[in-house]
Amino acid sequence: MRFTKMQGCGNDYIYVNCFEEKIDDPSALSIILSDRHYGIGSDGLILIEPSEKADAYMHMFNTDGSEGRMCGNGIRCVTKYIYDHALIHPDRRHAVIDTLSGMKEVSFDVREEKVSSVTVDMGIPHLTGLNDDTVTICGKEIRFTGVDTGNPHAVVFLEDNTVPLKPDSKAEDTSADLRSYLAALDIEETGRGMEQSERFPGGVNTEFIYIVSRKEICMRVWERGSGETFACGTGATASVYAGIMAGRLEDEVLVRLKGGDLVIRYDEQTGRCYMTGPAEEVFTGDIRI
Repeated sequence: MRFTKMQGCGNDYIYVNCFEEKIDDPSALSIILSDRHYGIGSDGLILIEPSEKADAYMHMFNTDGSEGRMCGNGIRCVTKYIYDHALIHPDRRHAVIDTLSGMKEVSFDVREEKVSSVTVDMGIPHLTGLNDDTVTICGKEIRFTGVDTGNPHAVVFLEDNTVPLKPDSKAEDTSADLRSYLAALDIEETGRGMEQSERFPGGVNTEFIYIVSRKEICMRVWERGSGETFACGTGATASVYAGIMAGRLEDEVLVRLKGGDLVIRYDEQTGRCYMTGPAEEVFTGDIRI
């Protein structure tokens, strides 16, 4: 099987061109190939499939084999792949990608005949509960905002919370130094606790946020089915939207993640959010399956 490794802000997936390849059991294959010791290593598997309604269909699987509805970083890479590998006309600067979360319109910049950055219409986010909801995780009450951006998210503002820290952390259990607090939090314990909570029957992605200014936030993310990842586009969108709805953020925000930066813009007139960020091809190869 021919594959391409791609990443957007460090959120890396294995991409397979299913215009040419046929995959019988993508769920099992994702588990095998995503392993960073015995496989190729990735945050999951994305199949680029033909679509009767769009330029391509993005079929996404997490590292545990579960099927994902949408991936903001992944769809930017799909866009880059279909342009760079001549699946759409070279004059195009716009495409439509079909996903389990519906049709997504994308636009992109091209430099030296390759896609350099992609803007994705992330649609209209929806609050899935109160703007300030609570759940008890690891013996602590966590305040969060529930947002659906094609995936379910729980946005946790560190200003409002006391989140468990790693056992070896020297940071104080306080929000006084939020940058150190973000780095020191026990994201595996809290993120997995959120994902497995009865409060979220289908699991949930959890974003841990501190606000630098009304135009900038820093974020770590725990994704259901994959664990902590370097970036999450739907999560960045959910976080900015939650901040805007709470009156904490402006309509365009720089989101700093472990793997790089994204820009999220909210259109007040339409209610839609737009995400702009990079997409890079890392390498291609063949693997026997």
